[in-house]
Amino acid sequence: MHGLLRRLFAPRWQHPDPEVRRKALQQLDPQQTEQREALKALANDSDSGIQLAALLALDDLNGLLAAYGQHPQDEAWFNALCQRMTGAAGHVDLQQRQACASTLTDQRLLNAIAMQGDNLGLRLVALERLTDEEDLVQQACHNSVAAVRHQAAERINDEEQLKRLLREARRDRQVVRFAKEKLTQLRNDAQWLADQQAQREHLLTQLEQHARAPWEPLYGGRFRHLEREWQHLSHPPSVSQEQRFHQAVLSCRKTLHDHETQEQARQQSLARRAEAESTRDQLLEGLEETLEGLTHANELTAQDIDSLRAQRQLLGQRWQSLSDLHPPNEATQQRYSQALQQYEKSMEAWQRWQAVSLAVEQALAESDHDTLISLLAECRWPETLTPPALLAQAQQQQLATHSAAPPQQPGLSTTALNAELDNFEHLLERGAFKSASRLHQRLKPSIEALTGSDSKPLKSRLKHLGARLAELRDWRGFVAGPKREQLCASIEALASDQHMAESALDRHHRQLVKEWKALGDAAANREQSARFRAASDQIHERLAPWRAQLDQEREANLHGREALCEQLETLLAQPAEDADPDVLREIRDKARHQWRHYSPVPREHSEAIGRRFGAIRHRLQALIDQRAEQIAAHKRALIEQIQALQSDTEQPLAARITKTKQLQQEWRSLGRAPKGEEQTLWKTFRSACDQLFAQRDAHKHEQAARQQQTLEQLQAIIDEMEGWQPANAHEAEQLEAYLASISQLEPLPRNRRSDGMQRRLSGIVRAKRERLSRLEIAGKVQQWHALLPLVNAHLRADHQALSGEGAQALDASSELAFELPAAFNDAHQQRNHSRLSATLPLSSEQQSALEEQLARLRVHLSLLALGSVKQRDEPLRLAIQVERLNSGLHTERSKADELNDVLVALLSLGPMPHHLWQREVNELDNLLGRLARPPQP
Repeated sequence: MHGLLRRLFAPRWQHPDPEVRRKALQQLDPQQTEQREALKALANDSDSGIQLAALLALDDLNGLLAAYGQHPQDEAWFNALCQRMTGAAGHVDLQQRQACASTLTDQRLLNAIAMQGDNLGLRLVALERLTDEEDLVQQACHNSVAAVRHQAAERINDEEQLKRLLREARRDRQVVRFAKEKLTQLRNDAQWLADQQAQREHLLTQLEQHARAPWEPLYGGRFRHLEREWQHLSHPPSVSQEQRFHQAVLSCRKTLHDHETQEQARQQSLARRAEAESTRDQLLEGLEETLEGLTHANELTAQDIDSLRAQRQLLGQRWQSLSDLHPPNEATQQRYSQALQQYEKSMEAWQRWQAVSLAVEQALAESDHDTLISLLAECRWPETLTPPALLAQAQQQQLATHSAAPPQQPGLSTTALNAELDNFEHLLERGAFKSASRLHQRLKPSIEALTGSDSKPLKSRLKHLGARLAELRDWRGFVAGPKREQLCASIEALASDQHMAESALDRHHRQLVKEWKALGDAAANREQSARFRAASDQIHERLAPWRAQLDQEREANLHGREALCEQLETLLAQPAEDADPDVLREIRDKARHQWRHYSPVPREHSEAIGRRFGAIRHRLQALIDQRAEQIAAHKRALIEQIQALQSDTEQPLAARITKTKQLQQEWRSLGRAPKGEEQTLWKTFRSACDQLFAQRDAHKHEQAARQQQTLEQLQAIIDEMEGWQPANAHEAEQLEAYLASISQLEPLPRNRRSDGMQRRLSGIVRAKRERLSRLEIAGKVQQWHALLPLVNAHLRADHQALSGEGAQALDASSELAFELPAAFNDAHQQRNHSRLSATLPLSSEQQSALEEQLARLRVHLSLLALGSVKQRDEPLRLAIQVERLNSGLHTERSKADELNDVLVALLSLGPMPHHLWQREVNELDNLLGRLARPPQP
């Protein structure tokens, strides 16, 4: 009951029926407060139509925008919102509409606002929110406000949309200009980008080729040039290009680093070689000085022999280690061999003396002269070597036996004694105490035995030098005493050190022994010598297992060196005829590396295996030099071929260039010539190739100049043809003259300009031929107009004949003041014949035939003049088209020829009834008038 009452007394705008609410809504006034509240309530109604009507009645733009999101596909909502936003309906102020438009995202609504807005600012705000370029194209083409069109056009960047804009925007030239400028800019940007990419690809290709190339003197400069060119390019590279660039740069830098490393290694090798040579010379000088000292000593002792043997052992060790690194030159090797021969002779003489020394001593004691003589003969002591004291006594006793006079020491001249004193002073300055002491002992008796005034300077100088020798002896003793004590303490500490590695222990031990021996007999005493020897023996016992292991390693290294020598000897026994010297150089370098790896070797075999490897290395180097010289000869032959190609004018330049490229490939397939000659040959070869390529470039430039000249001539002819306007059909010969001039310029170059000019020429020739054809047709019509008196006379004669007044033949000369053309004369005669031979009056069949023939001629003329016919003449048109196709199978007929045939047939057609002619004559005149119009220039 309450619900019924509520429905009965409730306002109509709250009625359950939507139609009732909609009708009640139309009566609500938004100006009244209560009714406005009702409208606000209806603005939230469940029915979308009522909701829209309430919002429109309230003129609530914000409410419309808020509710539009729920009805985006409803056209009523869209149209209502468009009207409110564009100002076509409602009373919303402009600022609110602009504020609302600046927040919109619906492209359809924004497009409508920009197209229909009542204010420029509103349209621009909506345009600013548009993002789809298709909508921008629509605005730029069809918006009624120029400012909106221009701003829309400026925001379009896609190439396809710009092309569409250029096609559709015909009403605004500025928009068209915007589109053209942007398209041009896009094309320029695309071209620039393509050029940048092409340059990067070209630089990448060059850099990758450079990375694969071997090192040459210009390698670094070319690499830096390519790197600068890469960095100067503006457009950033792609990821793959960047990776390829970094890979090529790393390869180039590796090549440069490898070369620098090799160069540093070579410089270091040269420095080590120089150091080895210096050390070798010092060792040789020491041994030679010792051997020379043995020849000038007063007597030879066992200590001298032991010192000589130790020095020889040290020299042998150092010499072998130095020779493993750097072989000596021939002169140094000769000096070394001579010193060894002298050493061997001295040691053999000492061994012979040791064998007979006891017997000699017994023979001297027993005064057994015969035994003494035989023992001295068996000893064979060299005359250049100072004998031991016992041997000198035996020799003196032998001489005393054979000579009654007592032995006298051979006298020396004053000059010789001065020279010996100079040598004595030089030895003192050098600090060679042993040699100086021996020389002093030998010179002192000789100078003191001298008498006379000449001997005083010699004795005074000898006394002075003797004092210097004593000072040197004292100094050596003063320095050597603490040094010996220090060396004993050091070697004892070294012997007691149980944690030092064997290699370090052996190195320190050798150094201490070397320093001990270097002291000689200065401040020597038995206690220190025993201490030093005991510690040294203890170290030797500790190092015995390690040295045994070293001996095994030396044997293994020796076997490795022997195997290496056997491999190289096998290679050198049968070398390949086309062996690459670069490969041989690599084998040589690797062999050196392996040789150094197999080090050290046993001392007794080191010299022999070293000489063997040296001989192999020399043979291998000779083979490398031989192959490099063969390659140099081959490359010189290639240079001669290139130089011959330069002067060979009989062959075409293209064939010579092809041959040059083949020679370049052959050059690259060869190895390297000898060092120093390779660069000279390459520069000569490259210069010759560059000259040939320069000839090719010059030929291309000359050909391009000729082509340019040809195109300029063609351009002049085309311009002249374009300006030429024929006035009558007889000027066709001028067109043929133009075409003949153009044919003389053929063949034309194939490029874009030539293609464009040929297309333009084709269009001009087509236009000129069309104009000449129109002029010829106009001439035919004018000729027909000149024949009209004769045509009219025939019509009158036909009318008389058809009227029964009698048929008669006409004379063309009486009607025309000029001679009738041959085709029209035949038609004239045929017209006369038809009139005279016709059966009069004409039957209906004859009239129908004439009517059909006249209609056929009219349709044919209509086709020539208009290109089309009326619907009723379609059958005749088809028949004429078939006839034209059949007649054009063998010969091509022009419109002028067809028109001439039609006019000839029109003249020959008769006898013609007057009414039939009058029915068609107006249309015939109109068609001929169209054909008689001159073409526009």
